[in-house]
Amino acid sequence: MSWASAKKYGILALVIFAVLFPHIVQRPYVLFVMTLSYIWAISVYGMNLLAGYTGQLSLAHAGFFAVGAYTTGLLTVKASFPFWLSLFLGCIVTAVLGFLVGLISLRTKGHYFAIFTLCVGFIMYLIIERWDELTEGPRGLIGIPYPEPIGPIRFETMISHYYVVLFFLVLTIFVMYRIVHSLVGRSFIAVRNSEELAETIGIPLMKTKLLSFVISTFFAGLAGGLYAMFVRFLGPGIGNITITFDMLTYLLVGGIGSLAGPLIGTLLITWVTQSLQFLQDYRMIVFGPILVLIIIYMPYGIVGGLRTWWAKISARNERRATLASRETEAPVQNVENSIQG
Repeated sequence: MSWASAKKYGILALVIFAVLFPHIVQRPYVLFVMTLSYIWAISVYGMNLLAGYTGQLSLAHAGFFAVGAYTTGLLTVKASFPFWLSLFLGCIVTAVLGFLVGLISLRTKGHYFAIFTLCVGFIMYLIIERWDELTEGPRGLIGIPYPEPIGPIRFETMISHYYVVLFFLVLTIFVMYRIVHSLVGRSFIAVRNSEELAETIGIPLMKTKLLSFVISTFFAGLAGGLYAMFVRFLGPGIGNITITFDMLTYLLVGGIGSLAGPLIGTLLITWVTQSLQFLQDYRMIVFGPILVLIIIYMPYGIVGGLRTWWAKISARNERRATLASRETEAPVQNVENSIQG
């Protein structure tokens, strides 16, 4: 079986499992953690497009996540907007802010870009925490209403929220697949590999990186809006820089620059962390070495490690098939030579 066939069967199995998950596991806490993992995965996919495919590491991702969440929450709570309209406007506001930040930050390169976005993310966090009149500050924004029904479908239960988030996750993966395998996606990869070479072949660097930055922030805002719907309480902590590093960890463990990496890394680390909750403050003693080992022995993440392992198996099978064919051909040639002699 080829890697492409294995990937197709794996995707089909994952989709079926995800759809049936609420009926297989009926514990509310498990369903809550899985839904929250999907939300983080959507945001990590946005980070992956910018860092993994375009080669620009932004450390303001949690800030954009918080902007999307607070925009959605404030529009529903204080302006009484419908949730679905608020979610859409939250994504647009985040993308517009990403456009403005990208215009300035993308003029820098390398670690200067990372440091600049780190400062921008911290400024977003401070604004959310200190602007009490708008965001309620440290008290947090509470009372975010349930989404409005769509026909007979209502969204007031944990299972309904799960399926809403799952729908947007599948949509995110599909959009990312289309982007990565398009001409735009190839431009992103060319910029990541070599900015000088990309510019030489006619790719506009600033426009390409800015487009990737805006799309990345759009999906961060989408994840933030879904977080507001699901948790129904927002505090400044969701914009903290530690959230950005958590997302970056999910991406590195899963496999940066791959379509499956953000989902695998987010689900794996989230569930490992939850499984080690009984250790309380000592769980990082166990989790830390595991993370270090994964990064050392799988520098391209779990997905990269699986690809390497599969390539080695395929190469070994091809060598065996080649040797077997040579062994079967040798006796036939000997018989032919003896007959001719």
